[in-house]
Amino acid sequence: MRAMLSCWCLVAGLLASPAAWAQTYPDRNVTIVVTSSAGALTDVLTRAVAQELSAMWKRSVIVENKGGAGYEIAAQAVLRTEHDGYTLLASETGFYTTQPYLYAPGKLSYDAQKDFVPVAGYGTIPAALLVNPSVPVNSVRDLIALAKKKPGALTFGTAGVGTALHIAALELENLAGIKVTAVHYRGAAPALTDVIAGNINAVIMGPSVALSTVQAGKLKMLAFASDKRLPQFPDVPTIAETVPGYEASVSFGLFAPAGTPADIVEKINTDVQKIVADPDFRKKYLERFAVQPVPGPLPAFEAYLKKDSAKWREVIKASHVTIE
Repeated sequence: MRAMLSCWCLVAGLLASPAAWAQTYPDRNVTIVVTSSAGALTDVLTRAVAQELSAMWKRSVIVENKGGAGYEIAAQAVLRTEHDGYTLLASETGFYTTQPYLYAPGKLSYDAQKDFVPVAGYGTIPAALLVNPSVPVNSVRDLIALAKKKPGALTFGTAGVGTALHIAALELENLAGIKVTAVHYRGAAPALTDVIAGNINAVIMGPSVALSTVQAGKLKMLAFASDKRLPQFPDVPTIAETVPGYEASVSFGLFAPAGTPADIVEKINTDVQKIVADPDFRKKYLERFAVQPVPGPLPAFEAYLKKDSAKWREVIKASHVTIE
């Protein structure tokens, strides 16, 4: 009888565990590891979402910044934890859609598309081409002409090797037929800081955190990387008006290590959707930074990433760039 009772308890536990995980999640604090340094838009949006999740879950949601080495330091940190939904990764989606095609096989310590699963998106923003006022250009055409006159002389900041900022610069090189020099930082914020200081010439990034600096005349915003002009900035051209086919955006979201219970992933997705759909949240964080929504439900978010991944695979292939 004792053996039979133990057996029934085990079976009952196995049958009940997936649903029980989701129903009781979270029953302790949750940590979100951010791939960027503090102050970057990935960090700003993550902290805003974490604050709302904490209020919703009645648990602390701790945000840790682990920028550097592209996305690798943060990704490794998350993979070393239990795959139980209590440690998540917040990143530009390029971690999942571009980095896998940029590195030579075996050069990364993980496979983003096998070792992680999408959880929820925050939003997306078209990148902008920002330059220091000392650079003698006033348009995309001017910048291309300067780059052709002095190949490799123009310096572009990135958030690290393989990040969205890096890929955006590679795409410009490829489509415009120019050569620039990438300068890699531990996140977008320090790259932007060095453009403002004049230590490097330019950066292609989501412009939200730079808008006040542009308005103050400390940066020049030459163009957006959208397919059409933004209603908020009708006088700012697109890069595609000079370089046909150019389009680059930066999207943000949460990922979890593969093996995280599916019901927990679904719960987090549902709760994040509620947050980013809230009118007050949208006004304070999305509209303020010109961030557009991304597909919310998990299957739609996964399809969005798959489509983006296919695009960047071809861009990277055409650029003939491989990180060894």
